[in-house]
Amino acid sequence: MIQFNNNNITVFQSSIFMTTTAIIQTNKAVIMTDPNWLPSEIEVIKNYINQIVGDKQLYIIYTHSDFDHIIGSGAFPEAMVIASKQFDNNPTKEDVVQKINRFDQEYYLNRNYIPEYPSVDIVVSDDGKKLELESLTMTFYKAPGHTNDGLFTVVEPYGIFLSGDYLSDIEFPFIFSDYNDYVNTVNKAENILLNHNITTHVPGHGSTTQDQIEIQNRINCSKYYLKQLFHDKGELERYLSNKYKFFEGMKSIHFDNKKMIKKGL
Repeated sequence: MIQFNNNNITVFQSSIFMTTTAIIQTNKAVIMTDPNWLPSEIEVIKNYINQIVGDKQLYIIYTHSDFDHIIGSGAFPEAMVIASKQFDNNPTKEDVVQKINRFDQEYYLNRNYIPEYPSVDIVVSDDGKKLELESLTMTFYKAPGHTNDGLFTVVEPYGIFLSGDYLSDIEFPFIFSDYNDYVNTVNKAENILLNHNITTHVPGHGSTTQDQIEIQNRINCSKYYLKQLFHDKGELERYLSNKYKFFEGMKSIHFDNKKMIKKGL
């Protein structure tokens, strides 16, 4: 379904984990993030792209390499791919594709394309790398912590912040890579708000918002959670249960985060 739409951006939302695909249009390019999940959903996205792309170049930004975010890559072979250097050098590419195959096997899903790990055309190695397309500028920032290959994108002059699996209104921080990296990435997100005129925030899971207070609140909630993890004695579980509607379905990740902290200490 379409979750959000205005003159510059359309955001599709999957039925699974409220995963988003953002599509941004310019006069000469179409920019998309993480096409996902179900075959029928990807077909809807592909039909939408076909209606608007014309002779424009299609770009896909992969925010990170979790399999749910690359699951639709094989459906868009014509796209120029943008991702981090760590994404491009991922030593577990075959494992990621196998996760897609296992998912499809488990749920008897047929796709009209072959899932594949994206081949990266534009590699982001450093913070602040820019790609200028006509009057539009994309600025990229490395965002490790959730995974080691995360990527933030700021799209100007539209003021769009594409944050991948950070700053969600339905998920607390999922720390699959490194705690300290995650802390630094959240601080980086806050600096992005200070240094760019952000009007629209699109998380990888959850709701798009243009509410400045809400965007800052998402940062504050992440900072609070990360700080409290060090001395949590059950209070965080109650906090998360009250704040996040689907906490029961993801509380094991909270316990995994706590184990990571204890192991690090």
